[in-house]
Amino acid sequence: MLSYVEKKHGEKEEVWFLDSGCSNHMSGNKEWFSNFDEGFRHTVKLGKDNKMNVMGKCCVCMQVNGATQVISNVYYIHELNNNLLSI
Repeated sequence: MLSYVEKKHGEKEEVWFLDSGCSNHMSGNKEWFSNFDEGFRHTVKLGKDNKMNVMGKCCVCMQVNGATQVISNVYYIHELNNNLLSI
């Protein structure tokens, strides 16, 4: 199951998809990452058996209803066009 969530902060849109079929949290926006672990390497398989390289992982902070939420162990995948939250 996939659900769509969109938040606007200033001029930049933050779009996250809540995905129950996703095994890990993933993003292609390196600017959101804090305490980035560049030494972490892994591969993930997406739809149609496409594989992508994970180029690091870390925490992402986001504002939800005025509260700061920290999402841990978010994979950074440079080629990823959508942000995915595993639920």
